Amino acid sequence: MDIDDKIFIAGASGMAGQAIKRNLIKSGYKNLLTPLRKELNLFNLEDVKRWFFENQPDIVIIAAARVGGIIANSSQPTQFILDNLKIQNNIIETAWKTGVKRLLFLGSNCIYPKFATQPIKEEELLTGSLEKTNQWYAVAKIAGIKLCEALREQYKFDAISLMPTNLYGPGDNYHPNNSHVMASLIRKFYTASKNSLPEVNCWGTGAVYREFLHSDDLGEAVVFALEKWDPNASNAPLDEEGKPLNILNVGTGTDISIKDLAHLISSEVKFKGKINWDLNKPDGTPRKLLNVERFLKLGWEPKISLKEGIKDTIKLVYDKKLF
Repeated sequence: MDIDDKIFIAGASGMAGQAIKRNLIKSGYKNLLTPLRKELNLFNLEDVKRWFFENQPDIVIIAAARVGGIIANSSQPTQFILDNLKIQNNIIETAWKTGVKRLLFLGSNCIYPKFATQPIKEEELLTGSLEKTNQWYAVAKIAGIKLCEALREQYKFDAISLMPTNLYGPGDNYHPNNSHVMASLIRKFYTASKNSLPEVNCWGTGAVYREFLHSDDLGEAVVFALEKWDPNASNAPLDEEGKPLNILNVGTGTDISIKDLAHLISSEVKFKGKINWDLNKPDGTPRKLLNVERFLKLGWEPKISLKEGIKDTIKLVYDKKLF
């Protein structure tokens, strides 16, 4: 990227988008395009075309998506697949047709099979069945990845994709039903501690493992990838067949059981009560630890430890009274 490039962040108001914007500004980029929903309807192709024609972005970052936890995915399957397909297809196709210099698409670790070999390499994509509780979102994300890959292969369009692990941090969604596991647990234990409740009920067994990445580490990773990663370069990561990759995993390379995560959060908010595990609720995928060796070899590394990140996130919840 050039420092004067016009950079469009789709989804700049979300957790990932906010972090990307913060890190672009920190890195000296000032020409950022972050339209509000009333200014740009991503679900409408003609509106997207109009906006691109009027603003002429050089770089496009797609962090916009319909996201949510198990309840949201299970109860709104149509919205999770259709809305995400509309958003990403409209942006990617228009970016390609209007000659955008470079595009980065954010995927998700849920694109990988439920029982993928751990830690999960990029080659695991499409090698097995998906976790049913978030398959709708995953199918849409896979389609976006493959569209970027197809455009690069057929038309030499410079589109790359990053697969981040579970995110948390500033800008997270703490909705009681639609949040992801980290935000959900923080809300449960914060509320229980604040109101001196005797117990907290958590979903599943607590025995499954998850990997977590602070949103600011992801923001830095996105800027790093745009500046440093060229899939066609001689030092670029290759797949197991020796071919260039246009998707790379982003994470910490370490995970934690949900039970240990619950205890870590409860300790931070000074909750003294009992933790109950509802075995009638789903656990989801047993483990989702990403293999991040390829991205690390390019020179990026996460900087915020899980304990530090949780502490800072909970402080933000207290300071801003987020719920």
